[in-house]
Amino acid sequence: MASLGVNPSRTPQGPGPGAASSDFSSPAPVPGPREAEEEEVEEEEELAEIHLCVLWNSGYMGIAYYDTSDSTIHFMPDAPDHESLKLLQRVLDEINPQSVVTSAKQDENMTRFLGKLASQEHRQPKRPEIVFLPSVDFGLEISKQRLLSGNYSFIPDSMTATEKILFLSSIIPFDCLLTVRALGGLLKFLGRRRIGVELEDYNVSVPILGFKKFMLTHLVNIDQDTYSLDTYTHSIPCPCLVTNSLPALSLTGILNRCRCKWGEKLLRLWFTRPTHDLGELNSRLDVIQFFLLPQNLDMAQMLHRLLGHIKNVPLILKRMKLSHTKVSDWQVLYKTVYGALGLRDACRSLPQSIQLFRDIAQEFSDDLHHIASLIGKVVDFEGSLAENRFTVLPNIDPEIDEKKRRLMGLPSFLTEVARKELENLDSRIPSCSVIYIPLIGFLLSIPRLPFMVEASDFEINGLDFMQLREGLTLHSLPHPFPDQETLLMYQLQCQVLARAAVLTQVLDLASRLDVLLALASAARDYGYSRPRYSPQVLGVRIQNGRHPLMELCARTFVPNSTECGGDKGRVKVITGPNSSGKSIYLKQVGLITFMALVGSFVPAEEAEIGAVDAIFTRIHSCESISLGLSTFMIDLNQVAKAVNNATAQSLVLIDEFGKGTNTVDGLALLAAVLRHWLARGPTCPHIFVATNFLNLVQLQLLPQGPLVQYLTMETCEDGNDLVFFYQVCEGVAKASHASHTAAQAGLPDKLVARGKEVSDLICSGKPIKPVKDLLKKNQMENCQTLVDKFMKLDLEDPNLDLNVFMSQEVLPAATSIL
Repeated sequence: MASLGVNPSRTPQGPGPGAASSDFSSPAPVPGPREAEEEEVEEEEELAEIHLCVLWNSGYMGIAYYDTSDSTIHFMPDAPDHESLKLLQRVLDEINPQSVVTSAKQDENMTRFLGKLASQEHRQPKRPEIVFLPSVDFGLEISKQRLLSGNYSFIPDSMTATEKILFLSSIIPFDCLLTVRALGGLLKFLGRRRIGVELEDYNVSVPILGFKKFMLTHLVNIDQDTYSLDTYTHSIPCPCLVTNSLPALSLTGILNRCRCKWGEKLLRLWFTRPTHDLGELNSRLDVIQFFLLPQNLDMAQMLHRLLGHIKNVPLILKRMKLSHTKVSDWQVLYKTVYGALGLRDACRSLPQSIQLFRDIAQEFSDDLHHIASLIGKVVDFEGSLAENRFTVLPNIDPEIDEKKRRLMGLPSFLTEVARKELENLDSRIPSCSVIYIPLIGFLLSIPRLPFMVEASDFEINGLDFMQLREGLTLHSLPHPFPDQETLLMYQLQCQVLARAAVLTQVLDLASRLDVLLALASAARDYGYSRPRYSPQVLGVRIQNGRHPLMELCARTFVPNSTECGGDKGRVKVITGPNSSGKSIYLKQVGLITFMALVGSFVPAEEAEIGAVDAIFTRIHSCESISLGLSTFMIDLNQVAKAVNNATAQSLVLIDEFGKGTNTVDGLALLAAVLRHWLARGPTCPHIFVATNFLNLVQLQLLPQGPLVQYLTMETCEDGNDLVFFYQVCEGVAKASHASHTAAQAGLPDKLVARGKEVSDLICSGKPIKPVKDLLKKNQMENCQTLVDKFMKLDLEDPNLDLNVFMSQEVLPAATSIL
């Protein structure tokens, strides 16, 4: 800003309140990159939403959905689905969409399914919104036209219309008619709702940064109840480790050592989508095993450091598409690209027989070098951070360099401008100031004079009135400098967006490497071993398996082996005292199987997993036992799901079924469920049942045969003490040993002794008599209470009715006194 007074009657005036100014002297050098701004790019993520479009016709399903977290459309090629729409249900359970879009003209089965979905008020997570669009919006030709005419930033502008069609045809299966129609309907919905760009101008379209194919073919069905039982991905209390400052342990907590947030997301995705695709599982394990070799530890640490530079690329690309790019975005993108190049160079030196290393070496193309070179040669990071706006380096554009040289002398330049403008102004104006604001231009600030009342009074020939602010009138001066830097930034954005595909590939492969490095680190620290997969194995074989969380809590942990299927039986009935380790054993079997199906090393000496297609679980938590009808109903609902959906390759874990209800009813239902499965013979699921219903064995409620095997937790009685070995062995528990368990839990000795006495009387069929000492004590207390009531009576009270007192107080108390 410059101000000038020409004569004593026209005095100079400094910058008024609120006047903007710019200092274009040489900026002071700033320290290295500001980590806070980089973290802003990493942390600033909107709540992800998924919008699904689905069509079903003649037994085939077409599905497409838009994910706002990465601005990508995912599609599934036409797939067969039964009239019950089980495939659609699996998709809904997996992606949990915010809305489900379909045609208003639908098949009766689809209409019935969506009606039932909309009526699930207690659906967790919240039930999706059902959106019906006119059937014309799903026309085949109009859908193709929408797909081909879309504005996609990942397609270079230099492509001709024919080349664009060929490019999209290599990604989107146009021969899958239902999928194409679903994609067209989804694009129509996105354009109508303007997902993510609701507040932008209408010429700004919904950002679409890519198309990806997804399949459900090899996924293992993990029921949602399994994740809510503190068994797998959720935390479990750890008595010896948990303090006010230490959280409870969880499986993801001990395995998640990822360096980038997209690695963490992928790890959670793998946990929600276990697979029995042997090729995929062995591919993951090959990478883990490579990094477990001692000679590869330094390489693993170097890759781990490089992965720390991989940031939130989709968010940056989305901002570029909307022209909302921040200064820190360029810096983060620059580091991400150079980190990716470092990963590529490192993986080129690794064995190319491993698929992931080969993919990174090949897919991280020279486009990354081109992006890094453009950003490095154009963006002035130091100047951009200092001025909090995009600036370019010298010698990029002569016009910009000349402009900056002039702005370096801006104070003297503005003084000259102010002098000339003051000479041309009305003589009644005593002073003026000239302000330069980047991206806006020059403003002339003039004090508001008494005669300036009406709007016309502010008009000055040759100037455009802008606004009145704090006693100053602001007018725009003609011929501001063109903002060439903004134009260069836009051109640079276009160059980056044209190569968005390679950046998306970087994120996919880098996050995969990040997860496998994390799993390798955990396997090294906890002594995990590589599982084997064999479709010929009927069930699961585990040698000396350990619970991955409990072994970190217990001072000593006893490993146990497991073998089901074949001649070892498909139904394991496990009995034993409370706190002897039955629940931990069940969780251990489930966890090891689950980890193997994720593609992780497992806590066992050896593990061989067969063709497991589902895991159904109902395990009572020892820390939160709840009794009552509601608990039993939960048991029934969850076991019913297993009964209706389990196949010969499913693993079913049930603990304490029937707890909280009548013993006879619970025992009868448990026996009925197991007999139902056993009646299927060789197609019976692999079932582990832990129960305290010893009558299940004693009354021989299950048929005898090779399918059933009885196991128990080994114990030893040492006088009045019961010693737990936490070791599984063949056999059946002879007693529940409830008194020993109660004593170890800290109940008073008298209470434990009385409980054992009552239990023995029940077993022998003898009547249970009250304790004499306790009875006498109660009699004295009741007598004293009655005497106190007599002493409080006012016999002279005319309203006193002794008959009522005798009938209501004395007679009821007599039964407990006599």
